Amino acid sequence: MLPLQRFKAFISEQNLIGEGDSVLLAVSGGKDSVLLAHLFNEAQLSFGIAHCNFGLRGEESDGDEFFVQELTKRLGVRFHSTRFDTESYAAERKISIQMAARELRYSWFETIRSEFGYGAIALAHHQNDVIETVLLNLTRGTGISGLHGILPKRDKLIRPMLFLSREEVDEIVESESVAYREDSSNSSSKYARNKLRNEVIPKLKELNPQLEQTFEANSKRFLEVERFLDTEVSALREGLFRAQPDGSYRIAVEELSKLEPQDLLMYELFKPFGFIEQVLADVSSSYGKHAGRIFESATHQLLLDRGEFILSTKNGSAPDETQIDQDQQSFSWNGINFVQNHSSPERVNLGQSSPAEAILDAESLVYPLTMRQWQQGDSFFPLGMKGRKKLSDFFVGLKIPLSHKSSVPVLVNGNGEIIWLAGYRIDERYKIGPQTKKVTIFGINNGT
Repeated sequence: MLPLQRFKAFISEQNLIGEGDSVLLAVSGGKDSVLLAHLFNEAQLSFGIAHCNFGLRGEESDGDEFFVQELTKRLGVRFHSTRFDTESYAAERKISIQMAARELRYSWFETIRSEFGYGAIALAHHQNDVIETVLLNLTRGTGISGLHGILPKRDKLIRPMLFLSREEVDEIVESESVAYREDSSNSSSKYARNKLRNEVIPKLKELNPQLEQTFEANSKRFLEVERFLDTEVSALREGLFRAQPDGSYRIAVEELSKLEPQDLLMYELFKPFGFIEQVLADVSSSYGKHAGRIFESATHQLLLDRGEFILSTKNGSAPDETQIDQDQQSFSWNGINFVQNHSSPERVNLGQSSPAEAILDAESLVYPLTMRQWQQGDSFFPLGMKGRKKLSDFFVGLKIPLSHKSSVPVLVNGNGEIIWLAGYRIDERYKIGPQTKKVTIFGINNGT
């Protein structure tokens, strides 16, 4: 029997569908998305179905499309389909087939949603997808936000099946004799997510058979912790930061020194002003020291002045930070244009690389990335050099003028580590190697 009551309750609790909205369902033909279509149908919700034929598995891909079209006819709903030359798209942009398929489908889904007036796009992720995402984030490095994994709702994307585990999906599909298409690529452990799904998670379930429920509960707790921390820090900041008529703030050193845990609260308090952890560690070590020390971010400065810090905006307009999502193909910072491509190692020619290009191990990247100017205390592990080096020392070694260093773009990972000084050097930790399965390439685009 379909879990209609749980399905409806989850949609209501998470406020996934607006009153009177019709939803566009992304249906590949696999068991997850086909079950999603049956749940929407049995719940008598308004929906249409969208299917992408990526042309990657020949007759198998065509069979998937035909199957979904016939399913749509049986359900009596609108059918949207398209075919992509995925391999040509990937080759033109020098990205992986998987990334090409992702870019193509999400762009097309949004086009259809907007054109036909759907209120949301429904994806068939379940609890095990959350586990995979959290584990991927943990292996790459993440903050609190990376621990809650996939959210039920993000912008126009909704995930109404996050209340189900993969085992529950399998049981429902079998008991209800739900017909579906099997994607042969799912059994391959070539890619990181499949490796987790096929090899790692089964081992974890040996330790904890209730792994899905545990991760669901943990994800809720982490999301609550994130929200609680934001609320508490906002209230703390309001009490500590005394606004001045000139737009600056005065903060008592004694009050800051009493904060515990010091590192966490200092980072959260000063995060809106662009200060990085290394600089804030220097701030904390300055308690009780002589006045006159200045600590800087890209946009602000902290002046130690007789028992108080004065937080003010820097004179002149510093370049804004630019956030980069995984799907962005181009972006700009401080008047400089960049491109981002995804590829496979065999397509990359390291002999033709240049300082204007960063060839990186894609699996080490934590999105969103940030492009910004250098900040006091920045350091990285320059490619080809031993150990960590401060950016200020690196600039001196390359004889980069003081007037120029603030215009050097600095690409920062989602875990806070510096990845690339654009035009100069990447970080040793992010270079590609024999174990690299996917490659991301950033380049300065001088043609636009």
